[in-house]
Amino acid sequence: MQKRRRLPGWLKMQRASGETYSMVKHIVVGNHLHTICTSGNCPNIGECWNRGTATFMILGDICTRRCKFCATKTGKPLPPDPHEPDRLAESIKAMRLKHCVITSVDRDDLPDSGAAFWANTIKRVKELNPNATMETLIPDFDGNMDLIQKIIDAGPEVISHNIETVKRLTPVIRTKAKYDRSLDIIRYISGKGKISKSGFMLGLGESEIEILQTIRDLYDSGCKILTIGQYLQPGTEYMEVVEYIPPERFEKYRDIALGLGFSFVESSPLVRSSFHAENHIKAK
Repeated sequence: MQKRRRLPGWLKMQRASGETYSMVKHIVVGNHLHTICTSGNCPNIGECWNRGTATFMILGDICTRRCKFCATKTGKPLPPDPHEPDRLAESIKAMRLKHCVITSVDRDDLPDSGAAFWANTIKRVKELNPNATMETLIPDFDGNMDLIQKIIDAGPEVISHNIETVKRLTPVIRTKAKYDRSLDIIRYISGKGKISKSGFMLGLGESEIEILQTIRDLYDSGCKILTIGQYLQPGTEYMEVVEYIPPERFEKYRDIALGLGFSFVESSPLVRSSFHAENHIKAK
């Protein structure tokens, strides 16, 4: 049986409790919504929900891919719920969010990978929340740029697609996704004049040279916002942590990325894609 490594002190997480946390949980559960906060075992659920924010996950909570770093359930998904966009839009209004983040599971079972559902959700949320800004954290849609264009046309302010890890480790931890394909997606989004965002994890055995190359590759693809965080093993069936990276090394990579020209960089052990996302909308 695999022995779990002890977490270092700098990975202490905020306790999930309090009135605001309870409000968010009540709205999410009451409206039958999913969040990556719970499905992905995010370490920041305490801090984010305590602040009244959450990252909503559409198209159900069952993913068609089985990546070796992600705790989201995998298997055969249920058909998309046609009422989910309305419930999500109403929940965002009830939470009085000025900025919302929406992601989804991969839906390789659908002819368009869920792109039309995505576009309808974005439009419905905007109709009911005209003053709220939005970030969409999208899957790769198998690299079909016509499907990604549907997301762009729906009008989210920030479009994010995570590269997740360095090129060498991509086939080890990601199912079906490809490093260069992710770069192409970011390049396409940027080329259409949208604010593009991406992120990756450390602690999977990558070298510093590979980390710096990934930062450079993302920048060269037009990425404006970068997030870098520590990989945490969700369970024994997932990739083991090779190394816990100390905060000062995350700060080093942040400084390097900012020096290269990124508009906004979040880089610390507990950072995840949507961490402090309300600040990223300011990127230019």
